[in-house]
Order: sequence, then C-alpha cells, then structure tokens
Amino acid sequence: MTHLELGLDTFGDVTEGPDGALIPHAHVIRNLMAEAELADRVGVDFIGVGEHHRDDFAVSSPEVVLAAIAGRTSRIRLGSAVTVLSSDDPVRVYQRFATLDAVSNGRAEVILGRGSFTESFPLLGYARDQYSVLFEEKLELFAELLKEQAVTWSGRTRAPLSHQHVYPKTDAASITTWIGVGGSPESVVRAAAVQYA
Repeated sequence: MTHLELGLDTFGDVTEGPDGALIPHAHVIRNLMAEAELADRVGVDFIGVGEHHRDDFAVSSPEVVLAAIAGRTSRIRLGSAVTVLSSDDPVRVYQRFATLDAVSNGRAEVILGRGSFTESFPLLGYARDQYSVLFEEKLELFAELLKEQAVTWSGRTRAPLSHQHVYPKTDAASITTWIGVGGSPESVVRAAAVQYA
C-alpha cells in the first residue's frame, strides 16, 4: 500500500478581512500559527512557511514562526518553503534550523531556494547580479554543514572557514534538506544535478 503524505505551505499571505480591510501582519502570523495547530490535530504531515520581504506577505523569518508553531504542536513536520539561501548566511541558516530541530524534537526540515523574487537582495545587502553564484556557493557550503563535522570551505561570496565546527549539533546528525525549484525548467534541471555527499 502506498503511503500518502499531505502538507501545507504558506508565505503568510496578507488578505482582506470580512470588512474588506487588509488583515495586519501580526494578525496574519497569529492566524497561521492557529492553522498549523489545527493541521497538527487533524493529521496533516507537514507545514512549510515561506520567506518574503514584501508588504503582501507577513512572514520574513520562517524559523521564528516555525519555532512558535513547534511549541503548540507535537507531530507535524516543520519546514521553510523556502528559505532564500542566496541572501542569507548558510552557517546562520543551519544554526537556526538546528535550533528549531532541537525545540521541535527532530521535526525540522529546510527547503533552500534562490528566491523567485529578489526583494531580499537589496534589503540585506546583496547584489542581484550575483543571483546565481550566491546560491551555488552557499548551497555548496550548506551541504558541508549538513555533515556536522569540522568545515573547511572557501568561495567568492563570503569569508572562508578553516576547520570550524558549527553548533548546535542535531540529534540525528543532520537536517532533512530539500532544494526548492520553480519558475523555469532550468531550475529543476539545476536542482536535479546537485550531488553533494
């Protein structure tokens, strides 16, 4: 018999309330937490919370929202959908998700993406013309971090690491990691070609 898993994902879309006014960001986030709690109770397997830095989405820090959800749920797996790795630091992303994994008792997953929208690049100090190289290098480093061993790495887009350990370590000695794709057939081919051991 085939096992079917069901999941939900959201960016915390800002929608209109019954009065036609936009629901405030803080209220959207609280609603999202209540929805995740209900999803956990009714048996949904996964909830993914995405990252955006625009006024039409309420979530810019999925890990914080997921940690709050972890405290109100017991079984649903918790992941980003997606984390924009291109405009973040792989070490900090790994640390945040390792922390989420600890507080959720091993339920954390991370979906890494390049970002279909690039509003985070100028906001966080990254050049849009480095869109591809940022993701490729940071994904390479993240793959090394998944091993939870001392990391030696160098590239063009961040400071090198020389035999550095990253903490906290996870109970399972790694975090379930996915590469999110979309927007073009090339992004699917690129993700399928990634082979990091």
